[in-house]
Amino acid sequence: MFEKILCANDGSERAAHALELAIAIAKANGSELHMVSVEEIDYMPEFIEEVREEVGTAARRFHKVLQDARQAARAQQIDIRTHVLTGHAVRDIVLLATELKSDLLVIGSNGHSRFYERMLGSRAERLVNLAPCPVLVVK
Repeated sequence: MFEKILCANDGSERAAHALELAIAIAKANGSELHMVSVEEIDYMPEFIEEVREEVGTAARRFHKVLQDARQAARAQQIDIRTHVLTGHAVRDIVLLATELKSDLLVIGSNGHSRFYERMLGSRAERLVNLAPCPVLVVK
């Protein structure tokens, strides 16, 4: 049913649960599994050096996340392709899901308060609305 699965992972506990579920779904369906981590940059950086610095730290910041993901996938005999991007999480995850022609996007949800979500919105909600494929939100 799902040929390509993309799982977003920011290193949080909820993202780890989402990855576990994505691995299980990939194993059950013989799916190709991708994982993306996005190092966010400020919307209004003051200097180009700030952007360059963020790009340089993204791979280092997500090193342990990538190692853990590869280990979890390997334990289930699943190949995982990892992507580390620098930019804006929602936009870049949607773009990658579109580029990969993903059949399913799996994300973790932080479960912010109603007030927070009403005032600022949630990334999970924006991904559900903007993704080019079905989105599985793991709490």
